[in-house]
Amino acid sequence: MKTTISKIGASAGKQVTLGAWLAHKRSSGKIAFLQLRDGTGFIQGVVVKAEVGEELFAQAKNLTQETSLYVTGVVQTDERSPSGYELTVTDFTVISESHDYPITPKEHGTEFLMDHRHVWLRSKRQQAVMKIRDQIINATYEFFHEHDFSKLDSPILTGSSPEGTSELFATKYFDEDAFLSQSGQLYAEAGAMALGRVFTFGPTFRAEKSKTRRHLIEFWMIEPEMAFVEFDENLEWQENYVSHLAASVLKNNQIELKTLGRDLSKLEAIQAPFPRITYDEALAFLHEKGFDDISWGDDFGSPHETAIAEHYEKPVFITHYPTSLKPFYMQPDPNRPEVVLCADLIAPEGYGEIIGGSERIHDYELLKQRISEHNLSEETYAWYLDLRKYGSVPHSGFGLGLERTVAWLSGVEHVRETIPFPRLLNRLYP
Repeated sequence: MKTTISKIGASAGKQVTLGAWLAHKRSSGKIAFLQLRDGTGFIQGVVVKAEVGEELFAQAKNLTQETSLYVTGVVQTDERSPSGYELTVTDFTVISESHDYPITPKEHGTEFLMDHRHVWLRSKRQQAVMKIRDQIINATYEFFHEHDFSKLDSPILTGSSPEGTSELFATKYFDEDAFLSQSGQLYAEAGAMALGRVFTFGPTFRAEKSKTRRHLIEFWMIEPEMAFVEFDENLEWQENYVSHLAASVLKNNQIELKTLGRDLSKLEAIQAPFPRITYDEALAFLHEKGFDDISWGDDFGSPHETAIAEHYEKPVFITHYPTSLKPFYMQPDPNRPEVVLCADLIAPEGYGEIIGGSERIHDYELLKQRISEHNLSEETYAWYLDLRKYGSVPHSGFGLGLERTVAWLSGVEHVRETIPFPRLLNRLYP
């Protein structure tokens, strides 16, 4: 019977056949231990010379790393194994031999591993991160569909930007200027006026010349938008969504979290509600901690966010930023127009901002004024203004960066490990 490693427990005591690759092997006299992987998991195959014969045993001892195989054997319960099982091999057939596999058990430099990303993905650690990424994506669809959101596909090629064009990749769209999208938000707002609650999920691009462990040039964003939702309710949606992601990873990725050495208590603490502090309170806190380099109206950098986050076990909302720091579409606080009804959600453990969100301006005249103040073309944003002409309502939304969230929940240091093929400032290969 053909099966996969993830389903092998259903065949305990029975003979099965796996299609697999040889991750590693070791031999001890008359026994060879094959570490097999098939994409769904890892399992040890035990080849006993007395049971398979001299010829097959010699072949097993000479197998090379990443050779592909069909392996037949009997499934045995083994409590020492991460999967709970191992395979007593009775036969195997080589599909394709692997020669001079570049990534060996020895240490390799980061640049070497990134140059070989196409095969580095096969390692146990990288597979664990990709499995957690997949689970977060699955949990995202689960959460939003359970709460009556519709998936909306926003365009990647756009003629305008939600946050100005200084960090966009420009291209030609026949005879017009176009840009690679940095956000699906404006289109999601149109979707929310039609469908009530929507979310976009797709690649976004930032031409930001940054080399920090938190930044990618191409990354994926999840951007919900909700009609009839004001500022405080928007924060509740965010903390419930993030709590759902953490709970889903804890439930479904125990093997992967163990592989990565993740401290599970850190994830268990991620439960709504999350603490909330204003920009003013955050600034006062930073001054108390000796950060004298920042004044009211300045944006917070990574050291500032990390210092604030270290004060909490959970993610923390920083709300009510100065209007001058934020994009044109954010709703000003009616009691204090120099700040806007926005929040950044800062993850603990130094992972920085994972969500930015706000209530959106729903008044036509105010939005028109903001477009002018930001020196944007009213003609370019005419369709966006239209949303305030035909039955405008209070509405809010947010954007979650997938790769930063994967890094945080999995505990890996750099976002380059959280996307299959990272695009970095100096990397477009492979």
